[in-house]
Amino acid sequence: MSVTLIIIIITAAISFAAFQNHSLMDKLLLWPAKMNSPVEYYRFLTAGFVHADTMHLAFNMISFYFFGEILEKYIGYQYFIILYLIGIIVSCIPSYFKKRHNPAYRSLGASGGVAAIIFASIYLDPWNTIYIFFSIPMPSILFAVIYLGYTAYLAKKDAGFVNHDAHLWGSIFGLLFMLVIDPSHGMYFINMLQHPRFG
Repeated sequence: MSVTLIIIIITAAISFAAFQNHSLMDKLLLWPAKMNSPVEYYRFLTAGFVHADTMHLAFNMISFYFFGEILEKYIGYQYFIILYLIGIIVSCIPSYFKKRHNPAYRSLGASGGVAAIIFASIYLDPWNTIYIFFSIPMPSILFAVIYLGYTAYLAKKDAGFVNHDAHLWGSIFGLLFMLVIDPSHGMYFINMLQHPRFG
């Protein structure tokens, strides 16, 4: 069984347990105002294993599966685990600093880690076709540019209930991670961009 599937099973199990136990949910999600007294920095990681509802869980895990299964084979399960778990942590840190004085703010979900996986995959194959909403084809590099721009805009507005900071920083971390572990340190990616292909 792949690490991707193991992570999905663990995430689903914890999320469904939290659906039935609000106390467990409150202990695991990202709650910046409650993380200092007492120190509860574990929430940077555990927030990625709980979700708001079944739809939220399904969307994240389906996206994670499609990109994760392929990426895991390319970079190996050790790098894959490090990328995903640190991606969750890194994506939560900006929200912690922005919202640590707001006791009403809470955030949860694997979106930051999933974004790291997706953007690491885009690094490996920037001209691969991504299907937006499972139906609209688009080169993955074009999707990346649009997604980063739109997410950065929404993160700056800081409106709504979606943690756009997590999406943005998880995506950036995925790209930076690949730059670090790629022996060419970016030349592979540049070479790929110089040889576009469609379809």
